[in-house]
Amino acid sequence: MQKYDYKALYQRSMDDPVHFWAVQAEKYIAWYQPFKTVLTGDFEHLNVEWFSGGKLNACYNALDRHLPTRSNQTAFLWEGDHPDQSLKLTYAELYNEVCRFANVLKKFRVKKGDRVCIYMPMVPEAIIAMLACARIGAVHSVVFGGFSPESLRNRILDAECKLVITANEGLRGNKIIPLKKNVDEALTECPSVESVIVIKRTQNSVPWDDKKNHWYHDEMQTVSADCPCEEMDANDPIFILYTSGSTGKPKGILHVTAGYLVYVTMTFNYVFDYQPQDIFWCTADVGWITGHSYVVYGPLCNGATSVIFEGVPNYPDFSRYWNIIDKYGVTIFYTSPTAIRALRREGDEYVTRTARKSLRILGTVGEPINPDVWQWYYDVVGDGRCQIVDTWWQTETGGIMITPLPFQTPLKAGSASWPFFGVKPEIIDTHLVITKPWPGMMKTIYGDEKRFADYFKKYPGTYFTGDNATCDDEGYYWITGRNDDVLKISGHRIGTGELENAFLENHHVAEAAVVGVPHDIKGETIYAFVTLQGNVKPSDELKKELIQTVRHAIGAIATPDYIQWAESLPKTRSGKIMRRVLRKIANNDLKDLGDISTLADPSVVEKLIKDREGIADAHI
Repeated sequence: MQKYDYKALYQRSMDDPVHFWAVQAEKYIAWYQPFKTVLTGDFEHLNVEWFSGGKLNACYNALDRHLPTRSNQTAFLWEGDHPDQSLKLTYAELYNEVCRFANVLKKFRVKKGDRVCIYMPMVPEAIIAMLACARIGAVHSVVFGGFSPESLRNRILDAECKLVITANEGLRGNKIIPLKKNVDEALTECPSVESVIVIKRTQNSVPWDDKKNHWYHDEMQTVSADCPCEEMDANDPIFILYTSGSTGKPKGILHVTAGYLVYVTMTFNYVFDYQPQDIFWCTADVGWITGHSYVVYGPLCNGATSVIFEGVPNYPDFSRYWNIIDKYGVTIFYTSPTAIRALRREGDEYVTRTARKSLRILGTVGEPINPDVWQWYYDVVGDGRCQIVDTWWQTETGGIMITPLPFQTPLKAGSASWPFFGVKPEIIDTHLVITKPWPGMMKTIYGDEKRFADYFKKYPGTYFTGDNATCDDEGYYWITGRNDDVLKISGHRIGTGELENAFLENHHVAEAAVVGVPHDIKGETIYAFVTLQGNVKPSDELKKELIQTVRHAIGAIATPDYIQWAESLPKTRSGKIMRRVLRKIANNDLKDLGDISTLADPSVVEKLIKDREGIADAHI
């Protein structure tokens, strides 16, 4: 247990942020060249920069600097989709693999500033690829392996990626994911991609283009394990990661090297009270920001030993998470409320048949956790003896922003608790905003400064998070949900515009409007109002077809749970869909629909309410 005074340290971070962050940057990160200024710029001018003048390398901080003392220490314990598959990588072994693959990238003419797309299962090679990019100064753009070819294509095009790294196939819950096939489909419209490097995850053959496709294992034999790190400026990009916005086009959140690295390294150390003997396990996929920050960079920069997991919590049965904890002696466990809700629904037996005696800290990430689910996590999973850290943060923030700190913060079930050091939250009209810059913040939206500026427009001089929150008398923050047109499904953000565009890919659909409704397991799920072309009749078969259309366009995570046929949608006279009314209808909250006098045809609302009664609350 680390000993410090949270309130005194937090106050120091508020009173003198420049000195505070200078101390942290020197403590947590190795620099080739020291920074000249800690912080310049502000939210008004959108010109914030951290640690300017400094030079460093993220891969060096994750690997090289640990070799004198941790060469033989385990960096990763990999658990495959099937319990029989596992692998251990020491820091020296990981360093060797990363250097080799960095040289493979160089062989394919990847250089500093080039974008590389990684579309992989949760295998060690995904992390090796990320670190190899960082080593030579390439910008990695990881795309979650569950996304469809269309979603993959859009992200490759937006980032103008030069090379794609994938696997022949992925495995999740004993199901095969056709990754190479998806890449081939995506690349029919991606002229910037010159080469595809393929990891052999299964023994199944896949279509092959000798000019463009190259086996990872073959290429690794052709290069040496000697690859010096590229010296990066503090504000050089480290990665682009796409997150859904309220419009159809995903946003490429761009993070830069120094501020991001300082912030994730420090937050990992404090939030998880990391000790040298700990075994840390974050269940996130590297396709999400949680995987970037608390599977890869945060743990490795602290010299931690971590578990990485390819599979799902219910295969081969609902004890899988708890068996893995026992197998590796996991002490710190970080997962999503969605997973906890799903496992809780199956009853206590799957948990109590395992020991879990090694656990000392339990964490949650991705969405607010319901107080009753929090209590089950504390009582049943943690046997009433583990600290719980219910963390709030975003892709845009880089790292954890509001959280309990173990043994420092008295716990309140369901509350994200107190701000992390240097983070100054406020609530304006129920909206959560951040009023001071912090090192982990995004630098921009890749290729779209206007959308970046939108984060700072609603309340000038502040970062608008897009979340609603309350704060109680003791300074505890409670996140109450999104306030924009972004749904949070199983902790994953999906824009309503992206979903509506997916429905419109089906030629039977004239118009679609999507809202979120609560879901016991996913937290939130998709409720779609669909208007069909004039000559098309609604049917259950068509509903099934639309579900497949959306799954194909975005991925299985975007499977709609409810589709309601709508002869027309409630629109203002200017043609704008009144989503707040649809949200009320979908959630059966009909007491007060608010002012609907601006609707072109108010009778549309009555018809939708009547039709909603027809479908009740049954899932399709």
